[in-house]
Amino acid sequence: MKDIDKVRVMLPHWIEHNQGHKAEFLKWAEKLVTDTPQLASLFHRAVADLDKVQTALEEALDRSGGPLEDTSHHGHQHHAGHHHH
Repeated sequence: MKDIDKVRVMLPHWIEHNQGHKAEFLKWAEKLVTDTPQLASLFHRAVADLDKVQTALEEALDRSGGPLEDTSHHGHQHHAGHHHH
């Protein structure tokens, strides 16, 4: 598989993964806003930065030719237990 095809397989996963982090950060910001508003503010800043990342990833997917279905299952790995909630 060519590198561009690998990227076209991986980008949709990266986009989805980024959205998951954004949702987690927002959830934690809401939990922290009363007791530690400074931390909540930092989480909101991280969310704004993730929005920029999301835009760049979506543009990269568009410019690469759009999503390509992974038929080999060798293009990426999912790491069990990666998230610590």
